[in-house]
Amino acid sequence: MTTDGHPARHVPRAALCATAAAAVLALLTACGSSSGTIATPAAGGTSASGPGAASTALPTQDVVSGIQADPALKAELPKAIQTRGTLILGTTQAVGTSGLPHAGVDASGTTVGLDVDLRNAVAKVLGVTFDVQYGTFPTVIPGVQNGRYDVGQDNFGATKAREQVVDFTTYLNDGQSFLGAKDIKTDSVTGLTGLCGYNVATSPGTTFQQILTKGASTCAAAGKSPYTVQYFADTAPIFLGLENGKEDIYFGPTLSLKYDALHLPDTKYLGQISSTPVGFVTAKGSPIAKALRDAVNQLIADGDYARILAKWGVTGTGVTSSVVDPPTTF
Repeated sequence: MTTDGHPARHVPRAALCATAAAAVLALLTACGSSSGTIATPAAGGTSASGPGAASTALPTQDVVSGIQADPALKAELPKAIQTRGTLILGTTQAVGTSGLPHAGVDASGTTVGLDVDLRNAVAKVLGVTFDVQYGTFPTVIPGVQNGRYDVGQDNFGATKAREQVVDFTTYLNDGQSFLGAKDIKTDSVTGLTGLCGYNVATSPGTTFQQILTKGASTCAAAGKSPYTVQYFADTAPIFLGLENGKEDIYFGPTLSLKYDALHLPDTKYLGQISSTPVGFVTAKGSPIAKALRDAVNQLIADGDYARILAKWGVTGTGVTSSVVDPPTTF
């Protein structure tokens, strides 16, 4: 939720997902991105300002090249892919470092990130490589459906609507969290009643909007002032609003907001209220889903998965076992 739909990010701000077109809104309700080479802060914890602020240097350790291929797992792939030696992967193109830890571009122009290491590790286990092709967030899932891509990856969160048309092979958990302006009175939000009386910013056409809309009567039921919501398709005005006092709280993807709290001045991470499984997307019923699942589980068993998560500072967001089409909340 990942997670959820990312509005466009502008460097150097950390990014969310691009807003989906209305026609595919039901499919685009769970995606997110974040960044970080640092440990995640606890609610009410580290702000981007002050001596505790973390370094923005990108991690460079090699956690993939030593992974060995497993011929038995490669044999699970369709014969045509085994012969070709590649899986065609659809994703969005990273720009700068704004999409980290999922994906970004380092000083040499190389695409790096958590998602990059994970997919390359999976490819190593399967004895193939990914032929990475770029689309937009709203077009990747349809591209998997129509056969343009064998696999889709863009921090896609599994939802009921999506699982009706594609399969998900899980490799991560993301969630729905809150980032606050440093000077607001609360240091922790554990539910929607924690938003009462505050101005809340989020992105339209997303799970975040669904949650806030569904919970609109929560404050009145608790005898409190309602929260107000403003929607932005771009994160830049949200961060500006937090800075100038026009917005109190930003509701967005967990990994992104934990990163933002450590890199944006005068903000603080307030906590997470729910989580969503994130996965590779494959055509409905494709045997590729099982091969991806078994490859991820091999990485988990061998310890390579944990090393990748540790490299990018997101050890608390891993899965204990990869599954195809997990139970969903949304």
